[in-house]
Amino acid sequence: MSADVSIGSGPSARLEPHPLRAAVLGEVHARPFTPITTPARVLLFAFQTGAEQAKADRAALQSFCETRGLAGPKSNEKHHRVCIGTTMLRWEQHSEFTTYTWELPADAAAAPFHPVASSLASPMGLLPQPGPLLAAIDLHLVTEGGERVAPERVFDRASLAVAENSDGTALYATDFKADPAGFVRILVADRGLGAERAGALVQRVLELETYRTFALLGLPEAQRLGPSISRIERRLAEVTEEMQMTLDLAGNRHLLDDLTALAAELEAGATGSLYRFGASRAYYEIVNLRLQTIGERKVGGLPTWSAFLARRMAPAMRTCVTTEERQANLSRKLARAANLLRTRVDVALEQQNQDLLHTMNTRTRMQLRLQATVEGLSVAAITYYVVGLFGYLVKGAHDAGYLRLEPSYITAAFVPLALAAIWLIVRRIRKRHIAGETD
Repeated sequence: MSADVSIGSGPSARLEPHPLRAAVLGEVHARPFTPITTPARVLLFAFQTGAEQAKADRAALQSFCETRGLAGPKSNEKHHRVCIGTTMLRWEQHSEFTTYTWELPADAAAAPFHPVASSLASPMGLLPQPGPLLAAIDLHLVTEGGERVAPERVFDRASLAVAENSDGTALYATDFKADPAGFVRILVADRGLGAERAGALVQRVLELETYRTFALLGLPEAQRLGPSISRIERRLAEVTEEMQMTLDLAGNRHLLDDLTALAAELEAGATGSLYRFGASRAYYEIVNLRLQTIGERKVGGLPTWSAFLARRMAPAMRTCVTTEERQANLSRKLARAANLLRTRVDVALEQQNQDLLHTMNTRTRMQLRLQATVEGLSVAAITYYVVGLFGYLVKGAHDAGYLRLEPSYITAAFVPLALAAIWLIVRRIRKRHIAGETD
């Protein structure tokens, strides 16, 4: 498909398109309804495929087609149809699964689901399995003549769901159970659909069952997470109770560690299930949309597909939604409790810091007093030694006849001068040290 828009002739006659314009325009035509002639047998296989598996599956289908001289899917195609003799293969790739749909001619005189699906499924063995098989559907499209089709003879009456389309031109029924070969059987009775409407109805019914199966993948995940969420809820309640009785810093830190571990466990589970729960919701919405599009009408006293799925499937979906809501609510509660404990720990640490500062101030004052005492003793000791030296000098000068005054008087008069001078010198040295520490 060309994405360019022509506005005339000449070198500038085309408008530059958006890089995704072709993909956007082609998306609504990606999986068109194809006519199907009644009677027919349709086998659908849905495989869960990741990115690498999907890539390998595309290459395998390309090789399969080339060896038979058929056109394979293009690199950007998500849907491909190829005719192999009287069998039509429809291949589709979705975000997390790939489907192979085999349309086979059927004998108008054959009873429903005869021959068995396993005897018709051999074409699927010609291709490598792209991933784990999740859905296998055997749909039998039959013509309803003068004798009405009786689904009660084909399916389990306890699980039977039957409905007509909006104008009553078709009846479709299933019991949603796997037969001995592993196929979920669906019977569609054509009451005058025509090839195109029959193809549309068959495709919608097949999609409905496929999406129903994938939607229910969220239920085992919810059941797996249930015990873990319940245990975290109980432990959170215990921690909240312990918070009321724990006042010391060590106890609060221990409780905070417990809450952090619980939050990490919860977030790991929530992150792992985020995609699965989101996909289940999306698939469930598609199932409901397909049922609304078909426009069901009740048949006798039997439940319609909508009624059956509302009774059996809706509780499973509510379980997934409830589990996701429990995770979100529990995450918020854990965050609030952790914030409260973190505040208490911060307050306790701040109190400890204040006590430590008070202790340091006390020690500093004691050190200052001790330093003043040591300085006084140092001044006295230095003065003592200086006066002693001066005394020897004066005594020597007196003995040599240079001084007539008594040496003791001169020494005594020198003591205050020496004491004052040494005290000034020590004080100046201390001020220099303080100024140097401040700088």
